[in-house]
Amino acid sequence: MAGLIGNTSFLGIPIAIALLPSSTINLTIGFDLGTTLFAWIFGPFFLQEKSKNKHIPNIEGLLNALINSPASRGIIGVLFAYLFHIDKLLGNYLWIPARIVIALAIIIVGTRLGIITNQKGKIFDIDEEIKFTILLKLFILPFIVFLISKFLNFDLYQSTAVILQAGTPTAISTILMAEAYNVKQKIASKILFTTTLISIATIPLLKILMNVLSFNSLHDL
Repeated sequence: MAGLIGNTSFLGIPIAIALLPSSTINLTIGFDLGTTLFAWIFGPFFLQEKSKNKHIPNIEGLLNALINSPASRGIIGVLFAYLFHIDKLLGNYLWIPARIVIALAIIIVGTRLGIITNQKGKIFDIDEEIKFTILLKLFILPFIVFLISKFLNFDLYQSTAVILQAGTPTAISTILMAEAYNVKQKIASKILFTTTLISIATIPLLKILMNVLSFNSLHDL
């Protein structure tokens, strides 16, 4: 999960707004919405107990997770809000609890990261599992998204928008789920910390590579 879910909300969207034309915002938000759905549907499902039948995930349980997911309910709620033209009214009232939830999430993440950073010699003491997760999140996933964008004939800005989203560091939600289900909290914290730190270099590198590809394409023309 940490290798697939990126910090698109708090980091990816602001980066896209700063670096790309406003016309790409729909792709950026769409990518964020897709990863949010993936995270809060499949994350809790796979972190819960597997079916007792040879440890195979229960399909019925997966459907229940899809129906009962906060992300799914949120989308249905948004659709109803737009349908009845009460989206602005709800937005004004829901922004207050949203701020509280965001603040609590940041406190949880900060507490967990504080524990990791206090272990001075163990911050970068990472095993193969974490190394592969970092490689998947910051390098392999952006490359896969690049190939998909080429297949879909995205233009430069559209491709850059989704690639930058794919290259964001691991999402805060991975720590929140790890804490909620008491599963691998230290690993989740280390992955979040290291991917965020390394992304300081990799995200500008992705943008530079896309600019180079654009220059080469214009030169060929």
